[in-house]
Amino acid sequence: MVFVSPVFVFLFLPFTFLLYLLAGLSGRMRPKNLALLLCSLIFYAWGGLKYFILLMISTVMNYLFGRLLEGEDEKRRRLVLIASVVWNIGILFIFKYFNFFTGTILSILGSAGIGTGLELPYIELPIGISFFTFQIMSYVIDVYWRKVPVQKSLANLALYIMLFPQLIAGPIVRYIDVEREINERHSDLQMIHDGITRFIVGFAKKILLANGMGYVADTIFGYVGELNMAYAWLGVICYALQIYMDFSSYSDMAIGMGKMFGFRFLENFDYPYISKSIKEFWRRWHISLSTWFRDYVYIPLGGSRHGKARTYRNLFIIFVLTGFWHGASWNFLIWGLYYGVFLVLERAFLDPLLRKLPSPIQHLYTLAVVLIGWVFFRCETLGDAGIYIASMFSFDFGHFNIMPILRCFNREFLSLFIISVIGSCPIIPAVKKRISQSQALGLVSDILLLGLFFYSVCYMMGTDFNPFIYFRF
Repeated sequence: MVFVSPVFVFLFLPFTFLLYLLAGLSGRMRPKNLALLLCSLIFYAWGGLKYFILLMISTVMNYLFGRLLEGEDEKRRRLVLIASVVWNIGILFIFKYFNFFTGTILSILGSAGIGTGLELPYIELPIGISFFTFQIMSYVIDVYWRKVPVQKSLANLALYIMLFPQLIAGPIVRYIDVEREINERHSDLQMIHDGITRFIVGFAKKILLANGMGYVADTIFGYVGELNMAYAWLGVICYALQIYMDFSSYSDMAIGMGKMFGFRFLENFDYPYISKSIKEFWRRWHISLSTWFRDYVYIPLGGSRHGKARTYRNLFIIFVLTGFWHGASWNFLIWGLYYGVFLVLERAFLDPLLRKLPSPIQHLYTLAVVLIGWVFFRCETLGDAGIYIASMFSFDFGHFNIMPILRCFNREFLSLFIISVIGSCPIIPAVKKRISQSQALGLVSDILLLGLFFYSVCYMMGTDFNPFIYFRF
């Protein structure tokens, strides 16, 4: 079940919200939590019972790990922590990486003339496994570090792990950030209004902007090796807009629904395309993943406290892991290493040089690096990525006769492209801030928002192009 489907918008979400409000009439938190948990279980089970069983087993196991971390025996606690990490990373490895690493080994053996005759089993990737695995691990690690108390209610821990707004595509919500709200939370009419507003904005971004840019990007990337320089740059710019609108729209909807149920999830994006350096870009892009790796990997490895060499090593480790977190392929590994190189270069000497340059040059540098990086992210193979990047710098401005690409260019695309560019900059929040100071303008804004929702629903009904990029992670 996806957020931008009629079943979710007109059945599941209204039913869940009504059930939650009815449960809240008791004045107690437990019925509200159980209502949310029940609906979250239905939401995830909708995608398949085999995924559901895996998630239930993982939840129970990590509940037990948390309970075993109680006490003062540090040696035992350390062993429990190691066991939990092995369990969680082991599940992630089996379902997401086993075939990749095994296939690589078999390929190397085959190249050396050593045939094994082994056939890799088909392992289907459970929806959202990367997101809920990292969430679970944040709970156990924080309990081990004594940053949060052990959650003694299995139902409450299950609610944290399975809460449907952020379960399958983030943001990665850390237990320490919502612990109090699981046990005690309140939502008033203003918070519910803000949540619905945020949901509608995310819904429209996904249906209109992400899908609009994605259609053009998919068309252009379908002609790798036949593109001139203009098409190649247009394709990757459309993909950059698509992936930002796609992922940030899901985060918008998750944060909005969280507010409707009394949760305040942290922001996951902060207009990354206005960044003036790659370091700044990663402070603004997928913030929940960046902070997770910073707090649970980079700092424990020593961060930047033990000299330049170890700092650079730690940065490379983080971005190798970031690449592999996104997918089991060489493209994602290269994508992670690519960013690791630029972050090391900036820390070594580029950062002071960049600051001496005019702001537009800093922005252009960052956008160029990011756009080239998205090619590795989008292409299926390293060979295709190399060919596509070569087209971006070919200085070939002929061959405009690819008809499927030409058919993409119309007034609708141009309008959506301009809106997407504007939406990637912090212009709308500034306007919204002024509107919020006037009740009359606020009412007009709400009416326009309902009109946008209606238009987006009509658009949703008329198209079957509706992928969420981050579902596959």
